[in-house]
Amino acid sequence: MSSKTDYWLELCDDDLITAKALLDSKRLLHMGFFCHMIAEKALKAVIADITNDLPPRIHDLEKLAVRGGIAGDLSKEQLELIHELTPLQIEARYPEYKAKIAETLIFEKCKQILAETEEFLCWIKKRLEK
Repeated sequence: MSSKTDYWLELCDDDLITAKALLDSKRLLHMGFFCHMIAEKALKAVIADITNDLPPRIHDLEKLAVRGGIAGDLSKEQLELIHELTPLQIEARYPEYKAKIAETLIFEKCKQILAETEEFLCWIKKRLEK
């Protein structure tokens, strides 16, 4: 694994700690944002691993999975997670969407999103060990 790949995975680990703290403090919209960042950086680690270069500066998880060559390997649950996380990064920035998204984020749902995000990160790490 290259140092560029390690860089992205270390960022994921730091963001996971932050996401857990945000869940504990019930800052659910921010926790969702960090879950998106974890998935994004994990996918960028995959891209860095196969290209040994910096990944593209995009935030679309589906496009990153395609660029990383793993889109076809994602499970149904992982695809659902990616689709669930996408609006938490982009749309949650804008006032007209922020309140609407925040209404959907109840604690138990966020707890599930965080668990699934952590599982996704573990899956990516195992793929990169091969």
